[in-house]
Amino acid sequence: MTDPGGTRVAVYIDFDNIVISRYDQLFGRGQFQRDRARGFDDADKSADPDIAEKLQHATVDIGAVIDFASSYGTLVLTRAYADWSAPVNAAYHGQLVSRAVDLVQLFPTAAHAKNGADIRLAVDAVEDMFRLPDLTHIVIVAGDSDYIALAQRCKRLGRYVVGVGVAGSTSRALAAACDELVTYDALPGIAQQAASGAAVSPRTSRRGKRPAAAAADETDDLHGGDPQELATRLLERALRLGHEKDDDDWLHSSTVKSQMKRMDPSFSEKALGYRSFSDFVKSREAVAELDESNPWKVRLSPAMTGP
Repeated sequence: MTDPGGTRVAVYIDFDNIVISRYDQLFGRGQFQRDRARGFDDADKSADPDIAEKLQHATVDIGAVIDFASSYGTLVLTRAYADWSAPVNAAYHGQLVSRAVDLVQLFPTAAHAKNGADIRLAVDAVEDMFRLPDLTHIVIVAGDSDYIALAQRCKRLGRYVVGVGVAGSTSRALAAACDELVTYDALPGIAQQAASGAAVSPRTSRRGKRPAAAAADETDDLHGGDPQELATRLLERALRLGHEKDDDDWLHSSTVKSQMKRMDPSFSEKALGYRSFSDFVKSREAVAELDESNPWKVRLSPAMTGP
């Protein structure tokens, strides 16, 4: 494989697939359709509060998905395909735009709201591979067996294919067609939430706001909160991603810094008042440990990994 520092990644998200699959995973197969969750609008006075609570629990943390994709290399493009006029999807607008995701508008073409995302996504992916020959990785966020042919084509064209799907809704045949397949629940950020007892609620809704809107606020906080606190959270997430992908106890500090820059290009230890990245890490001893041997290495503090 190409050295991680030179890898270039394209991410394609079948947004309806991941949102519906997550909802059905938590509340039963076909429940999204039965609850008519696609058109749910809590601004409607007659809106069912039980559906609002279900949507809160099923909120998808898109930030965790994108951060995971960035662990493979530089994100060249990220696209999400859905009918963005549907309230359940529109609620994610802020979260997606803040992560520079290109929103591709699709319209339902059949009674069961099949919007042709698989066709449009596949056509775009193949076109992008020819248009951008330096793409090394393709990340397909969907568990639908409709993407088997796309995964196979990507591999034939020399790309490393990563699938991300929801447990219980991901085709085994798709898993076989990919070089690597990861379930949403196993992503580093999501797995940590589950370990802390928040598995059913990737982003707890803030009072008076839709769940996805609350998630968008939290994503926006990455650019508007206390810089020191945000840098600490960024370091922690980068370390969790690094440990997830590497079995070694220690990670090269340069690799960790590169991952942080991919997740947030605005990160700068000097802007935070530190002469070097190692000084920055030393100041976060509650989150990270630094090994000053040559080359310098860093790892998540054992206190952060649990028993």
